[in-house]
Amino acid sequence: MDRTVIAYVIYLVVSIALTIWVARTLSRNGRIFLADVLRGNEKLADAVNHLLVVGFYLVNLGFVALYLSDDGTVLDTRGIFEALSTKLGVVLLVLGVMHLGNVYVLNKIRRRGVLEREQMPPVTPQDWVAPSAGA
Repeated sequence: MDRTVIAYVIYLVVSIALTIWVARTLSRNGRIFLADVLRGNEKLADAVNHLLVVGFYLVNLGFVALYLSDDGTVLDTRGIFEALSTKLGVVLLVLGVMHLGNVYVLNKIRRRGVLEREQMPPVTPQDWVAPSAGA
């Protein structure tokens, strides 16, 4: 088998496995965060979580597929390791940037929700009181 094909197969297996692992980890641990952001609405949190995971898969697996092509052939075993380290390093960076982007956006949404909760009075006003003469 051609060494370039071996490098491609290893790259695809490792990249897809990493994408699945990161997506499952984010889904499992992000659900609690989403429930807080969405004020305890569990069904909505599950739906948003699922949509985020699908989007995560589409973007990352699309990138993995686009980044598969190589400009040269792998001539020896050292070339396999060099090609894989470059390709997997870029995939890991993209996975990290995607994760940080998701966390950043969700944190902004969460902060906005916390500010909205703090601005609302705990009880709606029933009546008003006239200021006292000494005030």
